[in-house]
Amino acid sequence: MSETLTNQRPIIIKKSIVQAAHAHHGGAWKVAYADFVTAMMAFFLLMWLIGATTEKQRKALADYFAPTVVEQKHESAGANGLLEGGAILGKDVHANRVAEPGTRTLTVSRDSMGSVRGRGNADGMNFARFQQNLRTRLARDKFLNRFAKSVRFTETTEGLRLDLVDDANYSMFLMGTDVLTPEAQRLLPVVAQALADIPNEVRIRGHTDASVFQKGMRSNWTLSTARADATRRQLMIDGIPSNRFGRIEGVADREPYNPADPFDQVNRRISVTLAASKTGNDGA
Repeated sequence: MSETLTNQRPIIIKKSIVQAAHAHHGGAWKVAYADFVTAMMAFFLLMWLIGATTEKQRKALADYFAPTVVEQKHESAGANGLLEGGAILGKDVHANRVAEPGTRTLTVSRDSMGSVRGRGNADGMNFARFQQNLRTRLARDKFLNRFAKSVRFTETTEGLRLDLVDDANYSMFLMGTDVLTPEAQRLLPVVAQALADIPNEVRIRGHTDASVFQKGMRSNWTLSTARADATRRQLMIDGIPSNRFGRIEGVADREPYNPADPFDQVNRRISVTLAASKTGNDGA
């Protein structure tokens, strides 16, 4: 009996543990499917817009999603806006009260030739040449072309205003200072080159948003003025003579680009205005 037990082979029990993490990824397809459904929804929305809108409305949609430089409107206010309506920051062509700030201010009516009424041909040609020159130079520079949408033109009773506005990708100055950013130091020489052969007087105005400084620190008034003067100094370094400048001023947050949101970053900007000739009919 003992001999039988001694010769019997031992029984070995092997346990295998299956790791749950190595199972197939059952949830991955849901993410891919959600992306597919989102893309299809966007596609059908695009198809609906193409079918339900006119050519003019489709152009307005394209311009809205790919803004570069603000163009002059030659039709009635809002006529070429999205679905025949104007955007909140859009310009109109009707005369407005000069006391109102922002993009819908100081815009003036145009005559049948597309020029501001009462403005001479020389000013019109100078303004057009400046715009075209600056746009061409920005288009040639791949680095600066990324910030082209921050360069905006508005023709006013004072002259042609160039706004250099802040956005998510571009800022003229380091936050809370009058120190130009590297991007602005690349952009202002190009602006100076476009200004060089234009005889009109140059006026610079600094703007801030409505953010409040801590007690004891500088105010938006001093900051906006300092930024305007820093812009003047840089333009002089880049070749614009001092006698070209007629006015350097700061207006803090009193003339917001977006009146609906005083804290909007686009309210932080530098306005460079080519002043209209004093005669008003110069070259006519």
